[in-house]
Amino acid sequence: MTQEFTGQLEAGTGRYAVVVSRFNRAVTRALLDGAIEGLLEHGAERESIEVFHVPGAFEITAAADACARKGNYRAILCLGAIVRGETPHFEFISQEVSRGVHEIGLRHSIAVAFGVLTTDTMEQALARSGEGHGNKGYEAAVTALEMASVLAEIASRS
Repeated sequence: MTQEFTGQLEAGTGRYAVVVSRFNRAVTRALLDGAIEGLLEHGAERESIEVFHVPGAFEITAAADACARKGNYRAILCLGAIVRGETPHFEFISQEVSRGVHEIGLRHSIAVAFGVLTTDTMEQALARSGEGHGNKGYEAAVTALEMASVLAEIASRS
């Protein structure tokens, strides 16, 4: 018989790290609010959520990696907003942050949620950080919970 497992959306007793960029603060503050709402709605205790503010999106990976190395978080949420400008800067930053966040999860076997917006306009970023379930910070929280559950299940297998 085939065994299947779907991650649970329950925060449990674990601690959660949220690394959020201060750049494009109107967007990232809304992403942070959404992420905290998502964690709390699924049973996290407010005191189990630790938020680390970094200057910009590029710095997210260094802080997230430091959190992962500590080994005392159930999941790490990475939040930021990179809006396309008139130079190739957007492509460089987007690619490096995406790659870095992905590598942290692989290197440390921890749930790392990618809640970094990469949009063409500020209007698109604001739309993706609005209230409710369309908020990508909220979605990152749900993703982190589900992946933490899946990874814990895999780790428990003999």
